[in-house]
Amino acid sequence: MRLFVALDLEPSILSSLQELMNQLKSTGADVRWVRPEAMHLTLKFIGEVAEEMRPRIEAALQQVPSAEPARLNFRGLGYFPNPRQPHVFWVGVEASANLAPLAAEIEAALEPLGIRREMRDYKPHLTLGRFKGPKGLSRLQEKIRSLPTTEFGEQQAQAFFLYQSRLSPKRAQYTKLAEFPLGRVEG
Repeated sequence: MRLFVALDLEPSILSSLQELMNQLKSTGADVRWVRPEAMHLTLKFIGEVAEEMRPRIEAALQQVPSAEPARLNFRGLGYFPNPRQPHVFWVGVEASANLAPLAAEIEAALEPLGIRREMRDYKPHLTLGRFKGPKGLSRLQEKIRSLPTTEFGEQQAQAFFLYQSRLSPKRAQYTKLAEFPLGRVEG
């Protein structure tokens, strides 16, 4: 099974991003857009693991020290690796100071299970689309420059989740497997 750990997005954020993508689709850019119902803020991509690992992963995540809820502000747009030859189109995420330590705690909790630690620092972003080719890129960038704002809203994340991802030729399907509340009192 293919697993990852993520934060969910509030409906108001998803609505703002859907509106943005609808405007940008009109440029004809050669982008495979992410469906809003499939959007999430990834904290840790685990990858393929044996199904027998799931209870151990859930138990490890249950032991992650509970941070306070995380504040997330979705603003700004950008490209990986760069605007001239982009592969990924994203919206930036400004997060409260506890988000990066939460991602690091998740990494530390999963490492004893043989799940490799990410070597790069955690930098939150939300993927909006993946470029299939350069067609329409200049029109897309021109449309972005003309936007009245690149602010898409704020939210407070109250929990993180373990998800399963099933890939298919049409689209990935995500199933929420477990919830881990933030700010919970240990008792």
